This record gives sequence, structure tokens and C-alpha cells, in this order.
Amino acid sequence: MSATHSDTDSLLVTAQPDLNQRVGQWLDHLSDERRLSDKTLLAYERDLRQFLRFLTNHLGGAPCLKDVADLRPADFRGFLASRRRQGVQSRSLARGLAGIRSFLKFLERRGEVNAAASAAVRPPRQSRSLPKPVSSRDAVELTRGDMAMESEAWIEARNAAVLTLLYGCGLRISEALSLTGSMAPKPGTRTMRIIGKGRKERIVPILPAVCDAVALYMKLCPYPVTADGPLFMGARGGPLNPRLIQLAMEKLRGALGLPDTATPHALRHSFATHLLAGGGDLRTIQELLGHASLASTQIYTEIDSAHLLSAYDKAHPRR
Repeated sequence: MSATHSDTDSLLVTAQPDLNQRVGQWLDHLSDERRLSDKTLLAYERDLRQFLRFLTNHLGGAPCLKDVADLRPADFRGFLASRRRQGVQSRSLARGLAGIRSFLKFLERRGEVNAAASAAVRPPRQSRSLPKPVSSRDAVELTRGDMAMESEAWIEARNAAVLTLLYGCGLRISEALSLTGSMAPKPGTRTMRIIGKGRKERIVPILPAVCDAVALYMKLCPYPVTADGPLFMGARGGPLNPRLIQLAMEKLRGALGLPDTATPHALRHSFATHLLAGGGDLRTIQELLGHASLASTQIYTEIDSAHLLSAYDKAHPRR
């Protein structure tokens, strides 16, 4: 059983043993077969725990497998309504319902329940917010590495190298910080192997500017970068905490007068948006970002359309 759900015993107070057993098997399935990330596993487990607690109060006792099999759409709507009264927002409600449905689908494939009741419940409508990329000029400024924002040159070079990877390769910050010495891009190399969400691998192209930024950091770093050790290190030589990159970004956007939306993740959005604006096709961008679904990538077409409409409104002589 995966270590990420070692606290499954906490479910014992809200479910009967037969249902607890299925929960553990479901979490193992998500971890071992679907290879979901630890963060996603914890979110699914937390959402299911909240649902089982609701059922304990709703049914007057800890539910068993038969109780789950007998649930009706009204029971799921009651759960969503109770969470809404607690102030939970639509996005979290929809994610919670998705986790519950995943569990029920797992049981349905085993022939133990019918998941139709949960499928009949519509998730709460969400207002869709578009990612907020930074301009290409601002992205270049953020990754320059010569603004003297840090007390030590190697830390300045380290931060610049991380941010350059986010913008130059479209990496998530967790992907950049999980790189080891043997995975570091080297001058002259054209591609790099990335371990993404769910431990899925992908190959991304490497720009010379990325290689140069990483090479400068490695040259200045006072600690040895080993093949199996972390590429990016903190001030004391251990693995770099992502919060330090977020703080560095806060300093940079303050110095450049950029809005709070200019975060490390915004550089990944900028990578995708600028590629699309430059003629890149969605399928290629999907592969580069490591999106499992094309729908996740299509949101960048909305950003590009919004930009075009804004430019039209400002520039058309009949505005």
C-alpha cells in the first residue's frame, strides 16, 4: 500500500471495515496503476474522508459498502449543499465530487455498486479564469539574472536558471526542482528528459539560453552537484525549497513593477501562450507541457483570442 495514504486508519471512525478496505484498494489503484501524484492522492483521500463523515451524520452511523451502493442523487446533492454552507467554493466542490465519482467507478468496475447516482449530479458551475501570462519582454527581464536582488552571486544565478527553465521549457516549478545533476542540460544538448505529474516522462527541447543559465549557476555554486543529487540547492546545500523561488519572484516583480499575477507558474503560462502566438500547434504544446488532455491546453487559445480582441478594440479607427 502506498505511503501517501498511510493515514487511512483515520477513516475508521467514519466507515465500516468493508468500506475501509475498498478505500485502501482504491488508493493503491490510483497510486500504482494510474500513477497519480502524491498531492493528487492526498486531495482525493481528503475529499472522500469528508464525504464519509457526511454520510455518518446523514445515515446515523458509519456507512458500509451496501450503504454506498444504495445512495441516490439526493444524497450527493445533500453533501454538496452541506459543503457549500461551510463556505467551500465551486472549484473545490467540483474536485471533491470528481474524487467521489472516481471511487464509485472503481467499485462499479468490481461489480459492487452502480455509479449512476453520482453521475446524475451536476458539478457546481465554475467561473473560468484564464491563466495570466507575462509579456515576452517582461519574461526576458525576469530571467536575466543580473538585477543584483540577492546577496550572493551564485544564488542570483540559481534563481535565474530556475526561472529560465520555467519560461524556456515550460516546466512546472516542481519539475525544475526535481532535476538531478545527471539530468542537467549541458551546452550543445538539444533536449532534456523531464519527470512530470504522475511520474510521467516527456522530452522537451532546450534553448541555448537555458543551457547557459544552468551552466553559470553550476560554475558559481559552492556545493558539488552530484549525478544523483539535486541540481538546484539551497543556501546550506540541501534541496531547494520552492518557496525561495516564489520569494525571489516577488522581489523581481516588485523591482520591475509587475502585478501579483507574475508568479513562477505564470512563466509556464507565458511559454505556452507565446508559442501559440508564434504559430505553434496545440498538440505540440500539449506534449511540451505534459498535459494529459488537450482540453487543458486549449485554454491558451482563449488567452490568444482575448489578446487579439483587446488589440482590435484599442486600434480599430471606429472604436
